[in-house]
Formats: sequence, structure tokens, C-alpha cells
Amino acid sequence: MDLTYGIAGVLAGGILNGSFVAPLKKLTRWKWENAWLVYSITGLLIVPWIAALATVPDLRGVLGGASASSVRAALLFGLGWGVGSVLFGLGVARLGLAIGYGLILGLIAPIGTFLPLVVLHPEQLETRRGLSLIAGTAIVIAGIALCATAGKMRESVSARTAGSFGIGLLICVLAGIFSPMLNFSFAFGGELQQRAIDAGASQAAASNAIWCLCLTAGLVANGGYSAMLLWKNGTAGLFRTAPTSHWMWGSLMGLLCFGSFIVYGAGATALGSLGAVVGWPLFMSMSLITSNTLGWLSGEWRGAPPKAIRYAAAGIAVLIVAITVIAAGGAE
Repeated sequence: MDLTYGIAGVLAGGILNGSFVAPLKKLTRWKWENAWLVYSITGLLIVPWIAALATVPDLRGVLGGASASSVRAALLFGLGWGVGSVLFGLGVARLGLAIGYGLILGLIAPIGTFLPLVVLHPEQLETRRGLSLIAGTAIVIAGIALCATAGKMRESVSARTAGSFGIGLLICVLAGIFSPMLNFSFAFGGELQQRAIDAGASQAAASNAIWCLCLTAGLVANGGYSAMLLWKNGTAGLFRTAPTSHWMWGSLMGLLCFGSFIVYGAGATALGSLGAVVGWPLFMSMSLITSNTLGWLSGEWRGAPPKAIRYAAAGIAVLIVAITVIAAGGAE
């Protein structure tokens, strides 16, 4: 029962995560920085703390009594994830939902899975699980190469500025390196989670004691960068002229993003001590499937050369195979 519940939870979280950037297309009267600031304040500050205060009894005591190393790890990993999140938004804006998301998730999945396994469960490295992770990483590299080739082909006929693909590719790779730190905060946040359970929180809600710290630290990078662009580009005035719907779509991004984390945390917790290892690739897999489905449906590839579409489809398929291999090994 716990296995079924856990898998269902991480897959549901993946659907939410793969959907959260889609509302960006609705914010036609805002620049990227306007939308990202609203998303950040909603999803990384307001909602996480409301959820934590509502579901973790004596939250102040739980956090205050935790070791400095646990709190520091949650904050530092959260800040690292925040940097990755900013790069994620920029990468998707440059390369589009289908290619950008595929490239980033192709890195996030193995990195976010492999490092917790190496640090927390090194004895598993020579088992079938460890070998599956190594094989999956190699397959990911092939998938990234196919996606990069497809993106370059599409770039040649798109209206994007010259050279933007190379910059976008670099941004996506860096996003893929930093973004898995979200899972590190969960994987190494066992003390905070256990303290929340001891205080009376349910297992499903205990991870909120981690997310409120992790995501607040992530707000520093996301909100800070957005504020810098608002000042640099003089776009703060767009907040005054935008319709109410823009605030709703921007806030929905934050709700979907945080919702994906809380559902993932509940599912991964149900999977047991290796939840962060087994759950993460499943979470990423469903995020990938969801985001690419939305990307294709929104017409991002309309007018692209047939060869580019074939390469993109092959790349996404290879990435899904890689994530499946990693997930299968983790389930052993």
C-alpha cells in the first residue's frame, strides 16, 4: 500500500511540476521578471510557510531545536536550487518548453538521484541499483546530444536572435546542475522531518518543515534576480497596468510549483529510506512527459523542419528511457 501510494504521489507531483511554467505564455503584458517575482513570492515564501504553520505543530520549536548543520544544509541547498531555478526559467524562455525542459530534466534526474545514493547509501553502488544509475547517466548524455541538435535545427528557422541557442544551451546545463539541490535538501533533511513527526505532524506533511526553509532560501536567488531586472529594465511599472488575470496566472505558477514539492515529499516519504533515490527519477520522468506534452500542444514546434522534429522526438524518447532505467534500478 505504501509503495502504491508513494509512486502515485511522486507521479502526481511530477504532473504539477511539469505544468508550472505553462502559465508564462498567458502573461503577455509582463516581462519575464514580473512573472517570476510573483511566482517566487507566492510559491517560495507565502504558500510554503502557510502550509508549514498549518501542518507542523510547534513549527518554531521544531526548527529552533534542530541541529545547526541540518538547518544550514536546508538553507544552502535551497539557495543552490534557487540559482538553478532562475537559470531554469531563463533556459526555458530561450529554448522553449519542449527542448529546454527536456535538457534540464535530463541532467536533474541522474544528478539528483546519484549523489544521495553515493553519500547516504554507498553500499548500493555495486548493486543492480547502482549500475542502473550509471547506465542511465550515460543514456542521458545521448539524449541531451539529440535534443541539442534538434534545438539548433529549429533555431536556424526561428525568429530568435543569432547565437541565442548556444547561450540557452549553457544556461540549461547549469540549471540542470544546480536544480537537483532541491532533492538534496529533502534527502539530507531527515532530522527536520523526524522532528516534525515527533511534534505531531503526519508523515505526509512532515517534509513541510524542510520546504519552508529550503524554498525561502531559494527566494533569495529568484526574487533577487527578478528585482534586479525590474530595476535594470524599468519594468516595475508593468505591474500597475497589467490585468488581474496576470496576477492570477503568476500566482498559479507558484501554487503549482510548491504543490509539486509537497506532493513529491509525501510520496517519497511513503517509499521509505530510499525515497529520495527512487522517487526523484519518477518525479522527473512525469515532469518531462507533462512539460513536453504541453510544449507540443502549444505549437512550439510549428514550422520546424521535419528532421528537427524527428531528432527532438528521439532525444525525448532517449531521455525517458534513461529515466526509466534509473527508476527501474532504484526500485530493485
